Amino acid sequence: MALPKKLLALFMVTLLSFAVVACGPADEDENGEEEATEPEDETLQVGIVLSTGGLGDQSFNDAAYRGLEWAEEDFDIEFTHIEPEDVAEDAQSLRQFAERGYDLIFGVGFQMADSLETVAQEYPDIKFGHVDEDFGEDIPDNVESLNFAEHEGSFLAGALAAKVSESGTIGYVGGEDFGLIHRFEGGFVQGAQYIDEDIEIISDYAASFEDSGRGREIALSFIDRGADVIYHAAGGSGMGVIEAAEESGIYAIGVDSNQNWVAPGHVITSMLKQVDNAVYETVERVIDGTYEGGLNREFGLEDDGVSLSSLTEIDVEEEEAVELESIDEEDLEVIKEMKKEITAPHKERIEELEQKIIDEEIEVEDWMFLDERPDY
Repeated sequence: MALPKKLLALFMVTLLSFAVVACGPADEDENGEEEATEPEDETLQVGIVLSTGGLGDQSFNDAAYRGLEWAEEDFDIEFTHIEPEDVAEDAQSLRQFAERGYDLIFGVGFQMADSLETVAQEYPDIKFGHVDEDFGEDIPDNVESLNFAEHEGSFLAGALAAKVSESGTIGYVGGEDFGLIHRFEGGFVQGAQYIDEDIEIISDYAASFEDSGRGREIALSFIDRGADVIYHAAGGSGMGVIEAAEESGIYAIGVDSNQNWVAPGHVITSMLKQVDNAVYETVERVIDGTYEGGLNREFGLEDDGVSLSSLTEIDVEEEEAVELESIDEEDLEVIKEMKKEITAPHKERIEELEQKIIDEEIEVEDWMFLDERPDY
């Protein structure tokens, strides 16, 4: 299935920028694969191993990478990234950085958790950061895990979907059928039902974070059943969900990074995980000596770790999409008009619910730790 033209354009620009901008020391092995190289000076050397989907996912890989770009601008650091072709290569990729004495190494994605824990124990003098896994009490002393209250942000996404829906039917598309992705689903379901206890919610899983065709297929099946708002937590598979929404004239809700520009006028908001901020702050703690290790950090609504993209104003990511020529000024006007007509009227209600969650007047159940997903 071909990518939408706007999405393909950004992928090409993104790939070009990665090809021409130096992001730290890197060599290639005999097969042409990128490798970590020996640090050469006192500059903080940071390595990051990205998750399935790699750069250009418009999701948490891009967000983690962006956090290191910010850190490189503000601090004396250099960073290198590796994109494994398969999860079986995660441990080897992490060891490349560790064996060459990098100061701080990040792993991205819950599928990398076991590999990172193993490598961190092998190299106790190196600091590690991990995105999207709570290691519990057994977290190694040299690891800080960066976790997000996705169920809280997804509650707001569900509430907005219920407010916007005219058909009374909405949908959720997950990627892999894991506990973490259940957390998004659970928050979305609870938020929608908080607004309308009789709303119909359809859900399915793509069994992949990289199959946009499958995401589109699922979304179209939902649309055939009357869904007019669909939320995805499916990485690259979710691009197919957004494509289907644009084709069919309904609405989608993006995830992790701001995806509102991908289909102007058809993505009503995105549930943001501020992975970029969390990665940046971890580097900052290493720089200023406050990195602790042995710590599971969680970022929620209260500390802006999760949030919805603006329901009323144009965000910086939407403006950047114009600068990158992924959309044009006419598309930007379409987004502005959509916000004015569709989402702005619900801003106060969504902010009210957000504050109630922060004040613990609303408790959002975390489906990640349930034995099985509830029926609804």
